[in-house]
Amino acid sequence: MRHLSVRFLPLIAFIAILGLLPILPTPEFWITLANYIGLYAIVALGLVLLTGVGGLTSFGQAAFVGLGAYSTAYLSTQFGLSPWIGLLAGLGVTTVAALAIGGITMRLSGHFLPLGTIAWALSLYFLFGNLEFLGKYDGLNGIPAINLLGIELDSGRKMFYLIWVILLIALAGLQNLLNSRPGRAIRALNGGGVMAEAMGVNTAWIKVLIFVLAALMASVSGWLYAHLQRSISPTPFGLNAGIEYLFMAVVGGAGYVWGAILGSALLTVLKDQLQSWLPKLLGASGNFETIVFGILMVLLLQRARDGLWPYLRKLAPAKPTVRAPESATALPARSKHADAAVVLEIDRARKKFGGLVAVNDMSFSVEAGQIVGLIGPNGAGKSTMFNLVTGVLPLTSGAIRFRAQQELQQISGLPSRRIVARGIARTFQHVRLMSSMSVLENVAIGAHLRGSHNDVSGIAASLLRLNRAEEKALLFEARKQLERVGLGHLLYEEAGSLALGQQRILEIARALCCDPTLLLLDEPAAGLRYQEKQALAVLLRKLKAEGMSILLVEHDMDFVMNLTDHLVVMEFGSKIAEGLPAAIQQDLAVLEAYLGGIDE
Repeated sequence: MRHLSVRFLPLIAFIAILGLLPILPTPEFWITLANYIGLYAIVALGLVLLTGVGGLTSFGQAAFVGLGAYSTAYLSTQFGLSPWIGLLAGLGVTTVAALAIGGITMRLSGHFLPLGTIAWALSLYFLFGNLEFLGKYDGLNGIPAINLLGIELDSGRKMFYLIWVILLIALAGLQNLLNSRPGRAIRALNGGGVMAEAMGVNTAWIKVLIFVLAALMASVSGWLYAHLQRSISPTPFGLNAGIEYLFMAVVGGAGYVWGAILGSALLTVLKDQLQSWLPKLLGASGNFETIVFGILMVLLLQRARDGLWPYLRKLAPAKPTVRAPESATALPARSKHADAAVVLEIDRARKKFGGLVAVNDMSFSVEAGQIVGLIGPNGAGKSTMFNLVTGVLPLTSGAIRFRAQQELQQISGLPSRRIVARGIARTFQHVRLMSSMSVLENVAIGAHLRGSHNDVSGIAASLLRLNRAEEKALLFEARKQLERVGLGHLLYEEAGSLALGQQRILEIARALCCDPTLLLLDEPAAGLRYQEKQALAVLLRKLKAEGMSILLVEHDMDFVMNLTDHLVVMEFGSKIAEGLPAAIQQDLAVLEAYLGGIDE
């Protein structure tokens, strides 16, 4: 209990200061500044989720602030409706707009995504300024104050508590979300969609959902802004404001929820001071603070790309917030396939990239409880074959069938998330982990499909912490799999701090969390020392004894020959041999193509 109170002491002190600020004889200017910091931080929080965590850059959040502000302003001034009805209307309008815009924009990648956000931000800005019923560029005046429990919030001092309570609720909800099953899926977006999809995450839909959530935060900020200012015009909702919101998130630390408040406070105070000092210093009026912000952004990207919050965190290192329980209700598990049943069937699979045939009419099968090795020289097409089986790449021709629900079913053409749902899990040739997340959380991503909520209800439950029982079961499963592979002592270490060999074992634990009946391992022994390879072999034999079917690609021939039941050899995309390891060792074509020729 004492440790808990010490841990939350800075937060308690921060809230106490906020609570006293309007009560004390604080200058009105300070209250106004604090109100704007709170408004900006609500928008920046959405950008932490969207950009810092999800890896999706947006310059257009100011337009969603405008949607929230104009919705309540129009309804309250033209129809005399309550600001609370205006809030609901703004959230509704923003949801529809964000779904429509996000459904198009979130499909973009690279530099096209930020360019897309700039385009729709400009469109909405000019829409606000050209619509007659919104007052064009003069805007709307006479917006009424918010009435809360009979209290008229008709001044900045009275609005202070409402702004900051909403901000702190949003911050707590976002922290709850990020420490949950859907939160781990969102964080996995930043590591590339291939790994997330392989763990069952619908990345396209998750991107749209977090885009909508960030837009709703901006809309709430706009609602508060309209009733604080009591009049609005299009100017605060333009592209410049959108860039400033993004700058606030980046300066504070785009990957950290408290970074949103830090960045908003720093930039708001700095902007106010620069607007006073620079004209006096330079002897002329103008928006000189924009130049300073540009220079600061360049320096920040060079020296502190993660923002300033990580430096403050180092002053008081915190223990992991996500911890595995000692016990929990076991998750439902699939029953393994009957012995001798064909689990995976590759039937004349072909993959062409233009004129290059990477996989040429490959045919082989994997039986239940069998370890099959797929070997061949570099560039033979082994990893491409893995990607075809797991849906990362589409087949050009042929078929791939997997035994699910006791019958072979065609899986070629299905996306990765639907293939893993049938019981195929994989690791990667080049390790794909979230390096800043703990070992435990990385493995828990593998249990994404084993949660009881869909994406929408899962996010809602996570925000309100209604998912505690589910989280307990998922984290316990992750702990169990880590102990199973021998990494139970590293639960709370950052995954990026592990040695390469440990990271590969970590990927196996993550794949096991998917509850597969077929495990695909892409060079699992690469980077492992001799003793680690022996421990891996013991683990794979144990999995085989439990009924797991395993297909692996590996270059260590001693490891493969002593472990596998069956071998398939590829060269230039084609199968050149297949059979028992002892027979493959004597095969002339294999010796010539792969093992370096025949001894004279």
